[in-house]
Amino acid sequence: MTYAVSEIRSADKPRRKRLSHAAIEPWLYLSPAIILLIVVLLVPLVIGISYSFRKFSAFKSEYVGLGQYQAMLSDQVLGQALVNTLWWTVASLFFQFFLGLGLALLLDKPFRGRKAVQALVFLPWAVPSFLSGLTWAWLFNPIIGPLPHWLFALGLKAEPTNVLSDPSTAMWGPIVANIWFGIPFFAITLLAALKSIPSELHEAAAIDGASPWQRFTKVTLPFLAPTIAITVMLRTTWIATFADLIFVMTEGGPAGSTNTVPVYIYVSAFKSLDKGYASAVAVLLLVLLIAYAIALIGIRRTLVRHV
Repeated sequence: MTYAVSEIRSADKPRRKRLSHAAIEPWLYLSPAIILLIVVLLVPLVIGISYSFRKFSAFKSEYVGLGQYQAMLSDQVLGQALVNTLWWTVASLFFQFFLGLGLALLLDKPFRGRKAVQALVFLPWAVPSFLSGLTWAWLFNPIIGPLPHWLFALGLKAEPTNVLSDPSTAMWGPIVANIWFGIPFFAITLLAALKSIPSELHEAAAIDGASPWQRFTKVTLPFLAPTIAITVMLRTTWIATFADLIFVMTEGGPAGSTNTVPVYIYVSAFKSLDKGYASAVAVLLLVLLIAYAIALIGIRRTLVRHV
């Protein structure tokens, strides 16, 4: 009996060893990516949060606790930057989504020269944002750019002046540039989602007498809803943290009319050299975006459950 038990135990050892190796092996394959994520994302995040509890001067830093966060409560510039960020994000996202959806629906239909149109539609996404902002700043310049003269010819402006120099219209310059830059993202992702919808569903709906609008709202849109939720979440996060396009075009001016939170963070950290306050503002933006993402993920789960 003792001999049999020892035999069973000795037979179990290789199996346990194989199971332990099988459990460890995936983590070994993932370890380079995990290490990269820790070094590139987690470590800077921890350092940035720690900076928000300190006040930096030219030659030293001191621990101030929640002092930087208390200073944000009375910062009117930050309040205006939050409003500007909301306006910049919502307006950009609205036009990007609906124009991207329209392009996706168009490119989903067969027509002559569709591949050439696809290449042209996706081209803005391949242009660096710095170059995109510089190009649009030139286009809005009344001396070397055509857009002010076109707006004047259409009667939208009393004279061909620079849109970016007027506080009441300056935000529309970066918004238009961002719309042009971001439309391909929605067009690509929504076109891929459209390709995954079974054609039999549209054919069955057409046989049942459904109109094109009914087929879109009852067949296409429910299948697109989960993709729409995740793409809107990603694009909102990217737009809300997008600083280079605005900074290249206006640097947050004139009179702070285009000063968004990311631009304010950049100016506070690298021009005012107040890394502690810039880190605190960045933490605030991070918390707001996390709350938004959690809410949208909850909505997405509801949509997936009902598809």
